[in-house]
Amino acid sequence: MAKIDQLSDSKVRIEIEVTSEQLDHGLEHAYAEIKDDVEVKGFRKGNVPQSVYEKKYGVESLYDKAINHVLQETYVDAVTSNEIEVVAQPKIDLDVAKVERGKGFTYVAEVAVKPDVTLGDYKGLKFEKQPAEVTDQQVDEEINKLLQQNAELVLKEDGSVEDNDTAIFDFEGFVDGEAFEGGKAENYELKIGSGQFIPGFEEGMKGMKPGEEREIKVTFPENYQAENLKGKDAVFKVKLHEIKVTETPELTEEFVKELDRDGIDTIADLKTDTKQTLKDQLEERNKNARIDFAVAEATKNATFNLPKEMIENEKNRLVDNVKQQAKQYNLELEQYLQFSGITKEDFDKNMMKDAEKSVSYNLVVEAIGANEDITASNEEVDSKYDELAKQYNMGLEQIKAAVNEDAVKHEVVYRKTIDFLVDNLVIE
Repeated sequence: MAKIDQLSDSKVRIEIEVTSEQLDHGLEHAYAEIKDDVEVKGFRKGNVPQSVYEKKYGVESLYDKAINHVLQETYVDAVTSNEIEVVAQPKIDLDVAKVERGKGFTYVAEVAVKPDVTLGDYKGLKFEKQPAEVTDQQVDEEINKLLQQNAELVLKEDGSVEDNDTAIFDFEGFVDGEAFEGGKAENYELKIGSGQFIPGFEEGMKGMKPGEEREIKVTFPENYQAENLKGKDAVFKVKLHEIKVTETPELTEEFVKELDRDGIDTIADLKTDTKQTLKDQLEERNKNARIDFAVAEATKNATFNLPKEMIENEKNRLVDNVKQQAKQYNLELEQYLQFSGITKEDFDKNMMKDAEKSVSYNLVVEAIGANEDITASNEEVDSKYDELAKQYNMGLEQIKAAVNEDAVKHEVVYRKTIDFLVDNLVIE
């Protein structure tokens, strides 16, 4: 038996009574778990009666497993029978010292639950009309990017180092006449004007010719990553080997053919295809912008209190996703963040912010779906299963065994609710 007290709109207190019979069942279950490993003189291993075991080791030795089993069964039953939507693990209050065979006991579970959502305006939201056409200028810019991607570095036969040239050179750096670690390289490639080197270095290379040697004086920035070099004056001895320039191909019929794209043989074909690609991308961006606006505004107009447990659980899920990404590069999370230029503090703040946003959006969309009585038909569920089977390259029966039907229905309803919100926007 359970007594439910609503502590807030996102937390409940459940007082649960456990009978002596339920405790006995828990003790039997606990003994069944360890029975195969129990040895008592005069009995074969695994065939020791529970009463003999308890006489030798005491029934109290079974309490931990028994109580865990009883709590699990009675808590789940209380939550299910009272239709409580829990969103986190419960906080259990039980004085284990008062648990005694032959007697019942009472415990309390406090648990975060899905909060009630009071919806505000979510239909008729005004959204500014978005550009829907692709201009010829945009097509030309995209094709110019393609030409740049196919550019090659070629040897500069005459002249000296200028902006946008690529210099191939040896260098060695000195501070107070002493070479420093990490300050030497051979046949190094550097695009002049890229800002890869410390201020003054690239400027100091301008005018050099192949074979020339030069000393370039610079000062390391105060915020330089190496502590021993911050703010220090340095001299780099440089020897230039080659100068290369970027040679960008011209847009010709021959260039188009060399791209070897199906159905694209002429400049006109390339422009038509590029325009369609840009149009598809624009439509996708516009669609996503409408979705983001509709959900964000509906959420802003709704009222609810988020349990911190929901946010924390979602944050942990997001962090796990990032850890999986890091593993793909054989990196731990800390290394991954370092390479990404993000501090652990900023990462945690971003994850918490994203988690709160995700949970809020999900709650509001679910509430709107329920309010509008949006459901998933059998045909829609079957179609979603077919989609998942293709996505994961699995058989239909395999995917049905792996993915719960309620989860599929939830996804279908969620997507239909998003579409409903977008369809009800007023485009101005």
